[in-house]
Amino acid sequence: MNMVLLCIGKTQEKYLLEGIRDYEKRLVHYVRFTRLELPDVKNTSSLSCHQIKEKEGRLLLKNIKAGDHLVLFDEKGSTYTSKQMSFQIEQHIQKGTRTLVFALGGPYGFSEEVRNRAQATWSLSSLTFPHQLVRLLCIEQIYRCFTIIKGEAYHHE
Repeated sequence: MNMVLLCIGKTQEKYLLEGIRDYEKRLVHYVRFTRLELPDVKNTSSLSCHQIKEKEGRLLLKNIKAGDHLVLFDEKGSTYTSKQMSFQIEQHIQKGTRTLVFALGGPYGFSEEVRNRAQATWSLSSLTFPHQLVRLLCIEQIYRCFTIIKGEAYHHE
């Protein structure tokens, strides 16, 4: 299976990049994982929140193929424990999902077009986090899911 994490904007904080790269190195033992950071929308000062979401949505959709299974990370999504999330991922492995795409939107969330394309919406927490930090949290949770699936000692109950 292939996994992709699609993000709007670049990760700029060095300490976050170090953490992200560490978990990406760990993930290669379980899955083909790619983090794809799409450019921020330019000249947003004259745009409404809706227009920004629409532009970001078009960028995201350009990078999602017809057969990809799209999961949005959004505060309005379903919440899971790490074990429940690992079960969701394991179901995709067993079904033979070729590419599982996780998307992180910009500061205003996702356009309706992106929401309509998605097969699922998950929430990491009801708390609000900076977008760059959420990337690290997502990748760590994906890694944690694979250690749970493999029965490794990383996750503790």
